[in-house]
Amino acid sequence: MKVGILGSGAVGKALAIAFASEGNEVTLGTRDPNAEKITEWLSKSGGGIKAATFEDTAKFGELIVLCPLYRAIDDVINLAGKANLEGKIIIDTTNPIAEEPPVNGVLKYVKVEEGSAGEHVQNMLPSSHVVKAFNSVGNAFMYKPNFEEGMPTMFICGNSDDAKKTVTGILEAFGFDVVDSGGIEASNALEGLCIIWCARGFKEGQWAHAFKLLKK
Repeated sequence: MKVGILGSGAVGKALAIAFASEGNEVTLGTRDPNAEKITEWLSKSGGGIKAATFEDTAKFGELIVLCPLYRAIDDVINLAGKANLEGKIIIDTTNPIAEEPPVNGVLKYVKVEEGSAGEHVQNMLPSSHVVKAFNSVGNAFMYKPNFEEGMPTMFICGNSDDAKKTVTGILEAFGFDVVDSGGIEASNALEGLCIIWCARGFKEGQWAHAFKLLKK
């Protein structure tokens, strides 16, 4: 599959390597694909990953992974071109984190008119199939996570059952137990998991953890 990653930060790079490791063709979308820090990273990634502009990456990808900082999300989508994203599955990894330090270890979120980042992305891309995923675990554990207490859970949501089925298959291959939490409006709750995940890190200085839903 051709996978376009919109965003070249830590999450984008981690997922680019993950998708490439699963045998996909991967393009990393960034503002300047010829920037030295990008070319250096590509030379070390070892996965045959290419870099391109947001627009070219959006055109290339059969599946799109959206992972810029939330404050840049509108700009990235507009640079990618909404027409280039029509009809495609968009995995939204973002959390609407405010540009403020945590208070007693608790992050603040910016107010999103639609209620959540996932709903905002779906509102911007009404002809795309947005699935919230990868937003409740650190980038170091997004691919083949190994915890003594078992396989971690990845919570997802979105309006398209077919899109969620595709994303579920990807997540299972990446090493997650997947829980479908419903329509895109559930992203409001799923984004809250990021605050909980980060709270332990800020409080204990320990970031090697993930969520697990216990079932009976």
